[in-house]
Amino acid sequence: MHWPDPAQRARIVDIRDNIIARIAEAEREGWLGEVEGLQTTLAGANDKLSQIDRRAPRTVDLPMPTPHNQPPKSDVRGR
Repeated sequence: MHWPDPAQRARIVDIRDNIIARIAEAEREGWLGEVEGLQTTLAGANDKLSQIDRRAPRTVDLPMPTPHNQPPKSDVRGR
């Protein structure tokens, strides 16, 4: 399977936004066949964006490690 290039995400967003504007125009003009074709193209653009987002690296919040050579902390009673 060919994965879309994450570096092209902004370009794909621009294309998707243009397709949405073209769908609105086609609906205003009553071009029903054009609307259907553009909706298929829009689904493809949205799918590419989803693929990029699913494969994007995610950050994970991990706690700071404690060194093993430190003495254990005293309990709450101060012992």
